Parts: sequence; C-alpha cells; structure tokens
Amino acid sequence: FDTFYTERGALLRSQTSTAQGRIMERFKPPLSIISYGKVYRPDTVDACHSFMFHQMEGLLVDKHVRFGDLKGVLHHFAREFFGPATNIRFRPHFFPFTEPSVEVDVTCFVCHGSGCSVCSRSGWIEILGAGSVDPVVFEQVGYDPQIYKGFAFGLGIERICMLKNNIQDIRYFYDSNIKFLKQF
Repeated sequence: FDTFYTERGALLRSQTSTAQGRIMERFKPPLSIISYGKVYRPDTVDACHSFMFHQMEGLLVDKHVRFGDLKGVLHHFAREFFGPATNIRFRPHFFPFTEPSVEVDVTCFVCHGSGCSVCSRSGWIEILGAGSVDPVVFEQVGYDPQIYKGFAFGLGIERICMLKNNIQDIRYFYDSNIKFLKQF
C-alpha cells in the first residue's frame, strides 16, 4: 500500500492492523479487541477523504465465528449509531488480511440516496471495510485455522463523526476553526 515516508526513510503507517497481529501473537483465543490510531494515506483531499485520519479496527476470534456474525455485528452497529432507518449495503472488495472481504456503505446522510457531492453522486457513503480473517494470518500467529475463525473491520473515525453529526466536509476537523470545534 503506497503511503508516506519521511526524509530519514521512516514509514508513516497506513492502517492500525498491525496491532491485531501483535495481540494475536501474545494472547490465545477467544479474544476480541478494538485498536485505534492516526494513519496516513496518499488520498486526494476532498469532502470525504484526507491524507491523515484516525482509524479504529475491531477483531473477534473464537471457535464457530461465521461471516454472518460479522454482518450481524455491523448491521447492529450501523442501526444503533445512525438510527433504525439506516440502509446498509455490503460490496465485495479485496483486503490483504481478510477473505472474503467487503466494503460497507450507508445511505448518504445529506441526499438520502439521491446523489450529491458528498457521496460522489452515488447515494452511498462507505463507512468501513471488513471481512473474515484469512486462515494464513492465523497460521502466522500460531492459531489453528481449522479450529479458530474470526472477523475484522476498520473504519475512519472522522467519517463516522461526519455522518453522525451531519458534517459535510472532513476538512472542517483540521482547519482549526474554533467555532466548529467547540460544538464537540
């Protein structure tokens, strides 16, 4: 994944997934974690994207975990956080540590699905990526993939805050506008 390097060659992290691997190396299942932190990506800055944002990831590992469990957790989260009328869709996608993988979208909070500049005229806003943990990941951390299954998800905290609070531009979080920031 292309990202930013400093002049001394240090790499700025593009995701918080490394925390999941470190936890799995230290602890045996069952386990569930939430990790978060600042990440950097070479995204073009627009109303919904920034080169820097805060990411939160979740991981659940246990016997008998299924993809349907992931869908249930994400449906429950979206409806509790955004309201019971929230429409959700799952789209197939590729992420390197999960298979199958999906991107999860909710109906645009500005246009309610009709299409606007915030949702790039699609009617939907991506809120997170998710999937079943790839068995190779379990092998790498010493878990038996025949016994243990799991799912993981990751989301941008600013994007979720935008949706929840009807904020139409992610750049407001970084403009140092005290009037905007005081409302939180």
